[in-house]
Amino acid sequence: MQKIVLASASPRRREILELAGISFEVCPAKEEYAPKGLSPADTAVALAKSKCEAVFRQFPDRVVVGADTIVVLDDRILGKPHSDREAVEMLMSLQGRTHTVITGVWVCSSGKSGGFADESRVTFHPMTEEEALEYVRTGEPNDKAGAYAIQGLGMRFVKELSGDFYSVMGLPGGRLRRYLASFPEF
Repeated sequence: MQKIVLASASPRRREILELAGISFEVCPAKEEYAPKGLSPADTAVALAKSKCEAVFRQFPDRVVVGADTIVVLDDRILGKPHSDREAVEMLMSLQGRTHTVITGVWVCSSGKSGGFADESRVTFHPMTEEEALEYVRTGEPNDKAGAYAIQGLGMRFVKELSGDFYSVMGLPGGRLRRYLASFPEF
């Protein structure tokens, strides 16, 4: 099994790859792009693909993996919050409701490239604005899509999960491991 290149600086994705037994090194992508007008699933895959292809140009003889996770509520993509106020607003919009978390994955190698979107549904307990603000003050939501980390303190809001926990965390490790097996270089 060849060591892959992970086109992400995410410590969560590194942890998931380690758990999946996938040997890797990290080279974060400095760019990401998705055309306007795509479905949320296609947006997540397009973002993962742009990251992957940017890093693949540096490592054309390696297998490169890119990923991007988005949170979707009422067909609206919730990205990473730009302020504490925005984080509280995101959390309040999610409270007591079910939303979709989509992780797009793209893999490039010299002989093949392709990807997939992995979707999960997460339902939050109702919460007060004070609870949301208390969580935001921890700093954990700052770089998280939807302003929460399911594997961290954000778990306090999760009532139910349907899908892959690790995909919500940032990378569907089991599915990725099986997908990589279809790449001759892996």
